[in-house]
Amino acid sequence: MNENPQCLWSPSPARIEASRMHDYMAWLKREKQVDAADYQALWQWSVDELSAFWESIWQYFDVKSSAPYTRVLDEIKMPGAKWFEGSRLNITEQLFRFHAGDDGEKPAIIGKSEVRPTVRLSWTELRRQVASVAHALRAMGVQPGDRVVSYLPNIPETVVAFYACASIGAIWSSCSPDMGTPSVLDRFGQITPKVLLAVDGYRYGGKDFDRLDVVKGLVQALPSLEHVVLLPYLDQHARLEGAHAWQELLTHDAEMRFEQLPFDHPLWVVYSSGTTGMPKPIVHGHGGVLIETLKGHGLHTGLGEDDRYMWFSTTGWIMWNSQVTGLLLGATIAIYDGNPGYPDLGTLWKFAEEADLTVFGAGAAYFANCMKAGIEPRKLAKLDRLHTVGSTGSPLPAEAFAWIYDQLGQDILLASISGGTDIVAAFVGACPILPLYAGEMQCRCLGIAVYAMDEEGRPLQDAVGELVVTKPMPSMPLYFWNDPHGLRYRDSYFDMFPGWWRHGDWLRITPRGGAIIYGRSDTTINRHGVRMGTSEIYRVVEAMPEILDSLVVDLEYLGRESYMPLFIVLRPGVTLDDALTTRIAGNIRTALSARHVPNEVFAVAEIPRTLTGKKMELPVKKLLLGMKVDEVANPDAMSNPGSLGYFTEFARRREEEHAAAAGLAH
Repeated sequence: MNENPQCLWSPSPARIEASRMHDYMAWLKREKQVDAADYQALWQWSVDELSAFWESIWQYFDVKSSAPYTRVLDEIKMPGAKWFEGSRLNITEQLFRFHAGDDGEKPAIIGKSEVRPTVRLSWTELRRQVASVAHALRAMGVQPGDRVVSYLPNIPETVVAFYACASIGAIWSSCSPDMGTPSVLDRFGQITPKVLLAVDGYRYGGKDFDRLDVVKGLVQALPSLEHVVLLPYLDQHARLEGAHAWQELLTHDAEMRFEQLPFDHPLWVVYSSGTTGMPKPIVHGHGGVLIETLKGHGLHTGLGEDDRYMWFSTTGWIMWNSQVTGLLLGATIAIYDGNPGYPDLGTLWKFAEEADLTVFGAGAAYFANCMKAGIEPRKLAKLDRLHTVGSTGSPLPAEAFAWIYDQLGQDILLASISGGTDIVAAFVGACPILPLYAGEMQCRCLGIAVYAMDEEGRPLQDAVGELVVTKPMPSMPLYFWNDPHGLRYRDSYFDMFPGWWRHGDWLRITPRGGAIIYGRSDTTINRHGVRMGTSEIYRVVEAMPEILDSLVVDLEYLGRESYMPLFIVLRPGVTLDDALTTRIAGNIRTALSARHVPNEVFAVAEIPRTLTGKKMELPVKKLLLGMKVDEVANPDAMSNPGSLGYFTEFARRREEEHAAAAGLAH
């Protein structure tokens, strides 16, 4: 561990004073007599006085509610905490508290893609389109609680559709069009949607991908659908029998209506896969998402009405949700649909200039790729207004921190954050009033009682442990869909520490109060920020007649590239050759996504299993990360203890190769 990391950035007194975090602290002192000496004291107060803190966020941001809440929090418990009971609100109503009158011609959305040139949607036009689409959905019979699912790319129409659904109280759920039919059905099939919004195809890396057959397959496989809306995107003449055309939804001169909903009314269903079974359909509420967004975007990122905000994402990643909720602070959002490396890695930086961005975010892998490719952003684009750069999805190594400051200047706040789809928030992240050190996130986020814990549940100081949250957050899942007794919900987060949320990340809290994430502590795959359970890959791979068994692990770890090997047991007489490896990759790419294609495929004699037949993914992962075999597995608990010999030798060879490569690099 680096005991003396380099301080890469310190905010100037003027920047601190201009920050919303500073203004909030002054407001607390003035209105609540809470006088926090520094950020660490503020964080401590926020978790010690949980109800008072979240009530202060409600009041500071003046959350609009048509009925008052009767209490902030019923009791400190997980799961099942009740927040702001009695209040009634609508997240879309927050959207249109900004930019009325003459200001309404400012852009709300700036969109660009490989298919289309840059488009700008004003706040006035955004309101008109949201009202029109909501009217059309109501005419289709959509009511509060109905599910509307999206198979749309990251374009302005998708944002319009989401806020139209939210204004009604319908429940939104999204998959990216690059996801294959099985992966989409694994998600949408669980929630019985009433309406499907889809495109005919998309373009990525200069190549066109027709999705009409996929859409037809989805329609046939989702019997609950009553209406389908097709947005011609790749081909303006595309049609689908029986489907509404998107353009029809925009023709209504309708009044904007906001259904008044309880704080915990479902807003969307997002998906985060564990190691077994179907993707987890996670339900978040209007109020929880709203109040967490105001705190996270407003205080930690500092978003406001003068900002232009982009976080590159597909519509299948939680950062799309984070992107579109930037509008709730009055910021303009800039969205891009396409390959960020096409025609080269300068594409997004050039778009940043065109959109006049103040905040630019992407997955950590994007910045690492730019660094390796020798990209020099300020030589490619004018980025004078850029004040914050965001990174998430996987740990950002210290050398990438340094690259960002070398390339973008010394007055940039690097908002490196780590959170999860599961809580639609960051546990640890940025703070505009704190210094920033290489390789570290600056702080634990306000209102989040997050700690590094050992296996006995004891907090660790300056040591790596499990990321654990000991008190509830408003944006935690309301429940999982089709989990009536909450068993799957509890098993997913509360199995190791009953009553505490265990997220499945390795965390260290530094002596400075910062945080470092060291990758996943469980076996969930996290490829470039998109999480997926191993079971989804097994379903594809083991459906192939040549393959009897398989095991996959994601060896993402701080400072190293993500590396995901796939180990397979072949049917007798079958050889693992280039043709079979190519077919395995193709099947995974088609059914799931390109992100989940393994780096390499290896044939093994057998897969390690417990006496009860479970694949021993976590022990193998620990072996390959350098732990000793007697530390990761008890042979008496295995049905085939000899199988670990291969993986022990594999780990030894890989470590020798890594050490040799590091030696050559130096």
